[in-house]
Amino acid sequence: MGSPASRGGAGGGWKLARAGQQRYIGRSPSGCCQSSLYVSSTVKGAPGGRGRSWRLVVDVEEPEAFGVWLSRQLRRKEMSQAELAARLDVTRAAVSAWITGRAEPRMDKIQAIEEILGLATGSSVTRSEAPDSSGNIQWYHRPAHTDGGREFGNAAAFAFESDLRILAREATQNSLDERLDNDRPVRVRYILHEISGERLHRFLDALRWNDLQKHFEAAADQRQKVGRVLANGLRELRERGSLLLLRVDDYNASGLTGSDYDDGKFAAVVRRQLDSHKGGSAGGSFGLGKATLWAASQFGLVMMHSTLSEPHEGRRERRLIGRLDLPWREVDGVQYAGPAWLGEPDPQRDGATRSWWAGERTVDELYLTRGSNDPGTSFLIVGAHDAVVEAHDLESMHAVMVRSLAAGFWASMVAGMDSVPMLEASVEALRDGKVVVAEERIDPHRYEPARSRAMRAFLDGDTADALTSPEDVVRTTVTLTVPPRKDAGRAAPTAHEAVLLVTPTAADDERPNRLVCMRSSRMVIVERAVSDVPLGSPPFQAVLLAGRATGADTEDAVRAEEFLRAAEPPDHNDWKQTDDLTATYARGAASRLREFRRAMQDQVRAVVRPPEIKNDETPTVLKDLLRMDPPPSVRSPGFPTIRSASGEVGSDGAWRIRVEVRLPEREDPWVMSPVLRFATRSGPRPQAEWAELTAETNCEVTEERHLRFPAGFRVASFTGVSAVASHPVAADMAVAEVDLVRVKEKTR
Repeated sequence: MGSPASRGGAGGGWKLARAGQQRYIGRSPSGCCQSSLYVSSTVKGAPGGRGRSWRLVVDVEEPEAFGVWLSRQLRRKEMSQAELAARLDVTRAAVSAWITGRAEPRMDKIQAIEEILGLATGSSVTRSEAPDSSGNIQWYHRPAHTDGGREFGNAAAFAFESDLRILAREATQNSLDERLDNDRPVRVRYILHEISGERLHRFLDALRWNDLQKHFEAAADQRQKVGRVLANGLRELRERGSLLLLRVDDYNASGLTGSDYDDGKFAAVVRRQLDSHKGGSAGGSFGLGKATLWAASQFGLVMMHSTLSEPHEGRRERRLIGRLDLPWREVDGVQYAGPAWLGEPDPQRDGATRSWWAGERTVDELYLTRGSNDPGTSFLIVGAHDAVVEAHDLESMHAVMVRSLAAGFWASMVAGMDSVPMLEASVEALRDGKVVVAEERIDPHRYEPARSRAMRAFLDGDTADALTSPEDVVRTTVTLTVPPRKDAGRAAPTAHEAVLLVTPTAADDERPNRLVCMRSSRMVIVERAVSDVPLGSPPFQAVLLAGRATGADTEDAVRAEEFLRAAEPPDHNDWKQTDDLTATYARGAASRLREFRRAMQDQVRAVVRPPEIKNDETPTVLKDLLRMDPPPSVRSPGFPTIRSASGEVGSDGAWRIRVEVRLPEREDPWVMSPVLRFATRSGPRPQAEWAELTAETNCEVTEERHLRFPAGFRVASFTGVSAVASHPVAADMAVAEVDLVRVKEKTR
């Protein structure tokens, strides 16, 4: 075997040492963070003389304290400390001292503990678990409220649409918020897997599906929305004989760390609602995004597998738990509140279940095997579906998820010459273990070429002062004035310089002349069309980076980050006045936000405005003759236009006209004056007055008898009745024409 000199070191190895004749297994005398497995026997002809014996010492890393390990084994066996003390013939105080770490048992007691707990010899040293702890897991259903209250579904899930597009946005944002090492990207994988036959049978068995059947049947109430979705999922499972699983893996993330019940990431995701447990620069802030995982399951069922960045109970790998969200139900005469958890029974909490440390076989049977030991979490959505987009097959679901990730996180995936991307994302589709759509790692430059070019130029410091070529990226700034918080006393406002990037886009870009805005994680928050673009401007794309997305960690960037975070609704798709904004910041916060949005658009227009060409050689008289105003019916696509008009002359001689208006996308409202003209066979088109103006859809009539079209609508309609006294000719002698003239909105 070699010389008696030690081999290896702190990382583990073996060494020979003198020992007695007995065989034993013991702990290293150091008892700190290194354990040694001693196996000794007489070695014939050993170095150093005849009859001497040598001891083989194998050093292994001690994963956790003995007391923590023993406490967990007692919970697993549902055995109290008093029961263990009685079987070992020791005092209750001795067992308590072992568990708290004040003392350690003798070797004979350790061996007896392993036998009582049904563990392999040496488990107390290696801190091993039972060969497969999955046999001890079960579903725990929360009892109904004693006051008779009932919830027919998780209200948080109704804050979003139940579609894969929203799921991809919210789940990826949560992974970005949990990025562990900033020198590496977060890797997010979406795996669609349809299983059937024996694979499906084994999976349902591992999930304890039979234990849920009565609960599913009781909750599948067609009168409730959640019940209808559940009933449809059960019917499809029976008829198709297949089940769609969607797994969301993240790597280089924190994982679900912390206690099963106390404050921490685990409890925030698994146990609680409206608890984001995140810092001030996180993308999420409401604790609602996680609900999209359960909303994407027809059964409201999600399994979770975490590799922890921080040990819990001395362990890091294969921490599992499942959560089921069902409506209130009654099963075998017992009423249940809604949620249920799959895990180990916790005798200290009346049988409630807690997470368990699973074996590799259990993880594999539940389709939760992760690709590496990198920290992070895998969420398995059981019975995944897309209720909004109606993508039902693997190919269409794969396409939806790829497009959604590219649209929302292209900026997070862009890398610079000297910087790594914040995110790497991919999507794959399988059927019974065979690849249907190969894994696609999303390339932001493929899906957002102009915007990705702008972000790359920003990261590399390769920007220009003006747009002189198709590849130029102009960098400028837009000032955001952050008002003081209400709890800051008489603090002064803070000025933050957001970064604005503008670059030309291809002529065939289907959505040109748009502005996207983001902060911290560079997820797209706001996307708006830029209205009133100067005539002759090239098609472009603009990107605004605010807060920490600017790359700064200064006080103004932090305050801007917090301010904009408070201005986001739960689905994080706008910056606008919210309850949080009003409650947190001093008066005028909403006005500062509106000023910021107007300043963005103004600055974009200034960048893309073509340079003026001055030529003073043309005589003034000739200039006046050549100046031509377009007819009222010819409008720039950037202005509202009349889509259709219909009407008739009434018995009183008045025109009654209904007009539909097409509205371009715009952040601010449109204010227009409808002009009524009479077109006769010859001569000018004299103007007539309105006796009545009535708003029908998506508009309102102001005090000045103008029409106000709020932002966010693409079509509106109104009706009008002409004033007979203002008719230049009889109504039946002319054709009525309606035009829209833009006016300024009156401010109060």
